[in-house]
Amino acid sequence: MDSMSAITTASDIQTNYMKLLVAELQNQNPLEPLDNKEMASQLAQLSQLQQLETMNSGFARILTSVERTYASSLIGKDISFLTESQTGTKETQRGVVGQVYNDVDGEILLVANGHTVTLNEVMSVGS
Repeated sequence: MDSMSAITTASDIQTNYMKLLVAELQNQNPLEPLDNKEMASQLAQLSQLQQLETMNSGFARILTSVERTYASSLIGKDISFLTESQTGTKETQRGVVGQVYNDVDGEILLVANGHTVTLNEVMSVGS
């Protein structure tokens, strides 16, 4: 199952809410009708949720773009990063970034002197 299919979007919530609202209106007690103010408030909240979801998606795209640009700017630069030795201890390594690419999950990877590291693993950058 795709991980994104498990996430309910604001559109899905709004569609389900409308279906529920129609069913409620069809089956309401005429002596106790639904509160219009409450319905309007709920619709406004759904609209806000949808706007926040759109904004969040936009920010995620911007962040990805900025990270790619930053990673590309590291080509030819000397970086330091932690690696694990054969004995299991952590060692600081240095290397010049020669390549930047995305793995199958979309994570940005740097190749420096034969070591592949993520942006989060870079400890320092030099010229």
